[in-house]
Amino acid sequence: MRIIFCLNTKEILGQKDLNNKMIKMEHRFLIGLLFISSFLVSCQEKKVSSPNIQESTNSLKPNQDINIMLKKQLEYGKPAFDNPYQYSEKDLEVTVPILSQLLTDNGYKPTNNEEFNTKIKQIFNRIIDPKSASNFLYVNFLHQCDRSFNYLPNDAENNGIFIIKNLNFITELYPIPGIIDYQKSYNETAQEENTFSKTYKDASGNEVKKYLWKDISNLKEQRKKNIQTLVARNMYLFNGSKAHYKWLILNDPYFMEGLVKTFGYTDDPELLKWVIEKTKFNKSDPSDYGKLFWTKDCDGNARLHINTFKLLQKLYTPNDTSENRFTLGNIKGYLEYLGNSESPESKILTKAEKVKIMANLAYFAEQYKYNPSYNSNAKIMGRLRFFLSQEDIDILEKNNYFGLPKFKEWWDNADYDEYFVEECEYNGSCGPDNQPLNITEWRKQHPKK
Repeated sequence: MRIIFCLNTKEILGQKDLNNKMIKMEHRFLIGLLFISSFLVSCQEKKVSSPNIQESTNSLKPNQDINIMLKKQLEYGKPAFDNPYQYSEKDLEVTVPILSQLLTDNGYKPTNNEEFNTKIKQIFNRIIDPKSASNFLYVNFLHQCDRSFNYLPNDAENNGIFIIKNLNFITELYPIPGIIDYQKSYNETAQEENTFSKTYKDASGNEVKKYLWKDISNLKEQRKKNIQTLVARNMYLFNGSKAHYKWLILNDPYFMEGLVKTFGYTDDPELLKWVIEKTKFNKSDPSDYGKLFWTKDCDGNARLHINTFKLLQKLYTPNDTSENRFTLGNIKGYLEYLGNSESPESKILTKAEKVKIMANLAYFAEQYKYNPSYNSNAKIMGRLRFFLSQEDIDILEKNNYFGLPKFKEWWDNADYDEYFVEECEYNGSCGPDNQPLNITEWRKQHPKK
């Protein structure tokens, strides 16, 4: 907000009695406006980066089942690498009413079963069986095809979420002290914690230190972050909240990237754009870039991410100075990696799947060779020709070039590019004294059929 004061200098000088007062009043007014403006901007930024959270569940009365599990969790202390406490389905069950109420208190509106089940299939590629007796499904972010239940709080070795059927939300397994102020809600049990030992004996009889929940200095902050995460994930995925999306990409990036790279969720253009722009081809982790383009589903089939290609076409523009200008270079690097028969992908993908992915990558990149606005010299289709064997080419032809309209034309036109990259880049035989033939000379020796 800008306010410009236009004052007549002669009039001000002529009002000797009011001069000082007016100047002081104007200064105070401007300072006040600046303060209000700064305050409003600050509030707005706070709202985007950290939506307001209701942390207490006052409407929930103390519950005996919760109290019993709380006492067990307090006695064993905060989970650690060598902590003996084994979490179970019961630990999750007793927290569900708490989590559901926290979501309600923070504005979450569960969708109906049909909408929720559809969304779960769309995002995590999981099917909820309404006839199943189980109230939960487990989604493993480290091993997405491992569907066994893992009742351990998330850490470096465990990362996943539970889908809560019928109540229609997702959550991690949170220890009770991680979601409620147990010292206030269950005071008597909290008092008992003062009598619990701070050590235990492991299987070898060694005395090991354990950390009681009451001694964790930042427990309140951890609890707030847990609730923010719970609310933000559900508000974004099932209520379409943009404010919570903003919070998640700042505070929960692993989860957000996993939606695209682990599960192949590409239906949110804003999320997909964010993941694309932070993912570059890296020789030390080459397979990571490929996660933008395909996913191997648990049924054994590779799924191509058409939305990635569509969005890249919008992001890759002529004379762009952003990181998007390296798009073709990233694709080139990944295509070369994928073309190596020793790559891990060659063991995961069938030959037809691998050829399909490489063909789509080359087809996307080759279009810029024919657009003078880009001045592309990446020779991607020529590289594809170099890497594919006759068996691969037979797969291309058998599948009618995977329905890509101009593929055959561009493939045939790239014969010189194949010669050039083979001579100069992959064989390395080009140099000051050994220049490749230009296209005119080469074409005389290799006329089009």
